[in-house]
Amino acid sequence: MSQLERRLTVFNATTINMANMVGIGPFIAIALILKSLGGPQAYLAWLVGVVIAIADGLVVAELGAALPASGGTYVFLREGFGPKRWGRMLAFLFVWQVLFAGPLEIATGNIGLVQYLRVFWPDITAMEGKFLAAGICVFLVFALYRRIGSIAKIMAALWTVMLITTGWVIVSGLMSFDAKLAFDLPADAWRIDWNFFQGLGKGSAEVLYLFLGYYQVCYLGAEVKDPGRTIPRAVIYSVLAVAVIDVAISFSFIGVVPWREAMESQFLGATFVERVYGSWAAQVLAGLIVVTAFASIFALLLGYSRVPYAAAKDGIFFRWLGELHPTKDFPHRSLLLIGAGAVVASFFSLEDVIAALMAARILIQFIGHTVALFLIRANRPDIERPFQMPLYPLPALISMVGYLYVFIALGPKFMAFGVGTLLLGVVVYLVAAKTQRQWPFEPAGVGDR
Repeated sequence: MSQLERRLTVFNATTINMANMVGIGPFIAIALILKSLGGPQAYLAWLVGVVIAIADGLVVAELGAALPASGGTYVFLREGFGPKRWGRMLAFLFVWQVLFAGPLEIATGNIGLVQYLRVFWPDITAMEGKFLAAGICVFLVFALYRRIGSIAKIMAALWTVMLITTGWVIVSGLMSFDAKLAFDLPADAWRIDWNFFQGLGKGSAEVLYLFLGYYQVCYLGAEVKDPGRTIPRAVIYSVLAVAVIDVAISFSFIGVVPWREAMESQFLGATFVERVYGSWAAQVLAGLIVVTAFASIFALLLGYSRVPYAAAKDGIFFRWLGELHPTKDFPHRSLLLIGAGAVVASFFSLEDVIAALMAARILIQFIGHTVALFLIRANRPDIERPFQMPLYPLPALISMVGYLYVFIALGPKFMAFGVGTLLLGVVVYLVAAKTQRQWPFEPAGVGDR
């Protein structure tokens, strides 16, 4: 029987994470972060978001090292809550939310990529842009029809382009930075009220969107060499590196482009280099951003395609997704399912897609896997933990409280979306479980916990 091969090194795993995390995110989300509080004071959201990301990164590092298998959070929930009872349902719910949040996240890259293509073709209509975003996704699905070894080489090349792109922006920003422009605060910048805290929470959500992907290597856990060492290092290295890169890019932008103009721009990266070097630079950077976005979408499709596959292999999700390609040894059916969802999501607006994907993922993924860590530490001495977070349980508590704050700040509409998709998943699970006589409808005495 075909098996996934352990070929990914620390370098491979880190490049996959970082290509996923950086992508086009800072070039489309920084304007939204500025809008959250209406000025440079919104950069306080960077502090909140970075602290939450580092804390949750330590949670993921410990879990990923302990449970290195395809599926990531799916496996963490299954083992933490018990594989034959609550863990079975929560693992199903994670895969269920991946069918929403995964395509939504991929779609942000598709939509943002098309925004920067407008630097070259400004006459693209709104509907043409949506179809183009969907078409990009279809192309990349077929680009992933190959073995993991060749994909790792492609990701390394795209990661190099990402470093060139971000490095150019950061160096240019340092050379041209104007502190008076960057910290030109509005008169009511520090009016502390409910609107301030809600805006700070929304800004933190946008920051955390830029960090999505530090757990990507965990989805490929069955394909990682020496996972007890490789996975924690890849997670921690990528979180710290992306924090430095994205914060530096953010301050570079508002140190050159006035923030009142920057927060209204859809092409902030191109506007930035045009101010520094001229119009030719805007087209060069836009081209590099397009390549960087391809790298991000590529990594997302790669990682998310492993989640339904892992669940299907365990008999928790649709079994026909648990097959590898007959000659290339990758989960082709799962890849096509996630790709199809991303094509559909590409027809919605960028701002709503970002908010919806954060709402869909916080409860079952970030809150869920943190609770799973507590349960594994308390109840599963049989699970070896080659990496243990420092200062436990403080990082786990910071992650849980921080993500709950961000979820509430998204507002009633997106909170309802997050809770609603989760409840719908519960209904689907219970119907399937009753039909198949599985927990909680299994015969008395069956199950381990």
